[in-house]
Amino acid sequence: MSDTLRIVIDELRDRQVIALLEEHLNDMRAQSPACSVHALDIEELKGPKVTFYTAWRDKELRGCGALHELDATHAELKSMRTVSNALRTGVSSKMLAHLIDESCRRGYQRLSLETGSQPGFLPARKFYEHHGFTVTEPFADYTLDPNSVYYTMRLGSAN
Repeated sequence: MSDTLRIVIDELRDRQVIALLEEHLNDMRAQSPACSVHALDIEELKGPKVTFYTAWRDKELRGCGALHELDATHAELKSMRTVSNALRTGVSSKMLAHLIDESCRRGYQRLSLETGSQPGFLPARKFYEHHGFTVTEPFADYTLDPNSVYYTMRLGSAN
């Protein structure tokens, strides 16, 4: 088996990918009140302003993530998830680096995300802070919500 992680644009058809996204949605619904679940479902991830990526090691799915273009200078991270048997192996860091690189290539000046404020989201919050994201006010269509924490990162010459 290869150690190389391959990240590709995905059409959301593979059963492994669909199962990971269903797990992701179920987890988000279990940890947050319904009005504070902002994860996109499969049809929304197929939308024209979303590019969905998967990470593979050989034929085994390792994780996923998406870029949702908010406007020509601002994108949002969506659906970052690592399969359970690949946690803490660097998959999320590699996916995040890929999404940041792609955001820079597209000319975005800012990359933002929303995650939960509940204790179960603490590892995600630490992960994003470790990678340079800072807490910000709600962006796009988000509003103040005690169940959400908003992060942003300035890209390119905006740093």
